[in-house]
Amino acid sequence: MRSCRNLLPFLVAAFCCALAAAQPPVDDGDLQELPGVTVRPDAEDLPEPLRDAPADEDFDFEFDGSGFEAPAPYPDLTQQRFEGLDGITRGEKSLFDLPQLGTVIDRQDLIERQPQDMFQALEKEVGVLVQRTARGQASPFVRGLTGQQVLILIDGVRLNNSTFRAGANQYFNTIDPGQVQRIEVLRGSQSVLYGSDAIGGAINVLTRGPDAYRGDYSGGSFTEYFSTADYGSYSRMNVEGWGNLTGVFAGASYLNVNDLDTGGELGRQPFTSYDQYAGDVKVNHLLDDETMLTLALSHFEQENVPRSDRFPPFVFGPPAGTPRPTFFDPQQRDLAYLRLQGLGDGWVDGYMVTGSYARQKEGSREVRSATREDLGEFDVATGGVTVLASSDFDALGRLTYGADYYHDDVDAFKNRLNPLTGAVTPDVPQFPDDSIYDRAGAFATWDVRLTDRLSTMAGVRYENVDLRSTPIVVIDPPGPPPPVNVPTPISPSCNDWVGQVGMVYELTPWLHLCSSISEGFRAPNLDDLVATNTLVQQAGQDVPSIDLGPEHSTSYDLGLKFNGPRIRSQVFVYWIDLEDNILRTPGPAVGLFQRANRDSYLNGVEWAGECLLDAGWSVYGNFAYQYGQNLEDDIPLSRIPPTQGIVGLRWRDEERRNWIDVYAWLVRKQDRLNFQDFTDARIPVGGTPGYQTYNVRVGRTLGVCRNHQVSLTLENLFDEAYRVHGSGVDGAGFNAVCGYTYLY
Repeated sequence: MRSCRNLLPFLVAAFCCALAAAQPPVDDGDLQELPGVTVRPDAEDLPEPLRDAPADEDFDFEFDGSGFEAPAPYPDLTQQRFEGLDGITRGEKSLFDLPQLGTVIDRQDLIERQPQDMFQALEKEVGVLVQRTARGQASPFVRGLTGQQVLILIDGVRLNNSTFRAGANQYFNTIDPGQVQRIEVLRGSQSVLYGSDAIGGAINVLTRGPDAYRGDYSGGSFTEYFSTADYGSYSRMNVEGWGNLTGVFAGASYLNVNDLDTGGELGRQPFTSYDQYAGDVKVNHLLDDETMLTLALSHFEQENVPRSDRFPPFVFGPPAGTPRPTFFDPQQRDLAYLRLQGLGDGWVDGYMVTGSYARQKEGSREVRSATREDLGEFDVATGGVTVLASSDFDALGRLTYGADYYHDDVDAFKNRLNPLTGAVTPDVPQFPDDSIYDRAGAFATWDVRLTDRLSTMAGVRYENVDLRSTPIVVIDPPGPPPPVNVPTPISPSCNDWVGQVGMVYELTPWLHLCSSISEGFRAPNLDDLVATNTLVQQAGQDVPSIDLGPEHSTSYDLGLKFNGPRIRSQVFVYWIDLEDNILRTPGPAVGLFQRANRDSYLNGVEWAGECLLDAGWSVYGNFAYQYGQNLEDDIPLSRIPPTQGIVGLRWRDEERRNWIDVYAWLVRKQDRLNFQDFTDARIPVGGTPGYQTYNVRVGRTLGVCRNHQVSLTLENLFDEAYRVHGSGVDGAGFNAVCGYTYLY
């Protein structure tokens, strides 16, 4: 019976591949024009400010559309652009011209991946491990760092706030994948460009919007994904259009997943089900031929998300004290921003001004015993202002400069409930109520070509962080008196200068030698300094650590980028000196833990490449090795990702409307553990076993108007039992994800 189960995925995959390959091509001459197909319209169909716009790809005023040309089936490193915060002020750079390792996941990549959440959208990217403690959560590791040490942005607005927890957290999964146009991942310290937190790297999620280049139009789409491993259903509907000088894009989605059927003989993992809602609107308005105003609103909400590692039985890891079932409800995130951007006169060639408001609300219910439940909630309101500008001095290079400010205001409470009597007792909240966190910075970067072959980038930033809070501090006086809890007002301030320099040398037109040295800075946030968190892995609790200093890092990168007609490749080695790394240490009493500054380092190797074959086929792969060490205690850093890689064979047609992708995901065992890992229920005894999964993706566009798209992903064909290192959720067993999209 087992062998038949393993054979079935191959039969289904073979049938789908044969169907996609045998389907005759549609004659484009018989096609009707379809909303969603980006073409260059006639000049009279464009809004007046765009009628005289040049059709080449160097046109400065690029909005949310993908341009006039359909993307190549396999864009090379010069065709993949990295916008950073904004393409107008900073200027778009190709991946080939970046001194660091960057990758772009575009809209078509996302369609092929069929993500129901952001975990699936980003997983298996080179050098990125996505961990999830609960099914509705996702925390990307970049170069061995995660949580507060990796910066996540949405359209250039910080998702990170002052309550982001140390290590893995859930907040990357509070983005609707159906809202996403592209994901840009830049590895290595990005503190000069983006400020505090971007030590391991930065992930910029760019959202979808109306396309000014299509002239007046209206349309939309409906997408449905269904996955068999959890009977999960993801539904998303979009409407969009442009009329005269104004365009609108709006969408809404609903996700429902049930308990996950995991690999091998593990069966369904309990407490892995939840519901999710999301909606978003973006309005672009052309004020004149050089200025655009954007208003964007989005709301995201999850309900009853269980923290999977706090429920027995502990299939992979050891029991760590008494299980404490925990549910996150609600998990909400709201974002609104108003942005003015355009082309300038005189010294200023481009500018962007953004005002933003974000709200993160997190409620939790923790069952401690039959007579005690802890009910907590915190609400973070973040106001932000970003001002960017650029000046182009021709042969002297391009200067980009700006300033940003973010203000966090935290409301929090926690109560103890006795379910038997209904009695409610106030308790110490996770964060002190009315805590304030202010972050302000200013920066400048200079991009200049020194010779015909050598281009450089240098930058500097000044950052200042102020905090005001009143944590409950454990005071342990000498002698027989027991420790006491004392409210202790604090108002620390941290500031620093950081710099960055990068160089790209053209060895040949197809081969670039890249290097960079980047300083990083991260001020301790509220979670580091004043949080009171319960810990399942040590059966203990974090207590405030009010004497912490900021983290400082220096990243050294050396790489080669090859961009030939058939072969594209990026390979980098890196070293990160992390001074005063904020790590968890034993606290003032048994079961209590604090944070302390410890010097550490990380190093590794990252490679991604592709070789184009004939008839639309290609071979591709990636590889990442990471190593981390706490120098002062001479122990490994916690949750360092294992060595892993991808190898695959895929086919795409010229317009990327049809595809076949067969790939293997290969991961080594990770048994190099920190003291926290030994008692972590998310990590098996002796380390996380290695694994390999084999997977197939196929997709086909149908209909005379090409407005129907069907897709199928077969994951984990051999139904292997596995777990991503540090996760509280086991990997899905054999899983078929069926997709359908209708364009109207």
